[in-house]
Amino acid sequence: MARADTRTVGLDAEQLADKFLKRQGLIPVVRNFRCRLGEIDLIARDGDAIVFIEVRYRACNRFSRAGLTVDIHKQRKLIRTAALFTAQRSKYANCVMRFDVVAIDADEHGEKTIEWIKDAFRPTDSRL
Repeated sequence: MARADTRTVGLDAEQLADKFLKRQGLIPVVRNFRCRLGEIDLIARDGDAIVFIEVRYRACNRFSRAGLTVDIHKQRKLIRTAALFTAQRSKYANCVMRFDVVAIDADEHGEKTIEWIKDAFRPTDSRL
């Protein structure tokens, strides 16, 4: 069987994460927000909070699980991109901002597990 390209795999993971988060009660705002500073996979509302979500997928977690792959550089990029998003959309300017990670790991049989890491990091953790 041919291996899917990374773009297709990424889009499939984002769609799976989006469906999962909707079932958890989050309300989608934007998918794949892109700007000169970077990209945010999913943006949603969770009560009074605006949630910026990084989706990570690992087909094999032999070395590390998907949830452990959002390093300090990626965190900084997400924080800056989120700041630009809220600056461009005044209705979100006073919302509490939260940064979550949805980690999807697949085992050798293709079975996927989803881990939702709420409040995975904060701007103060990343020392902009």
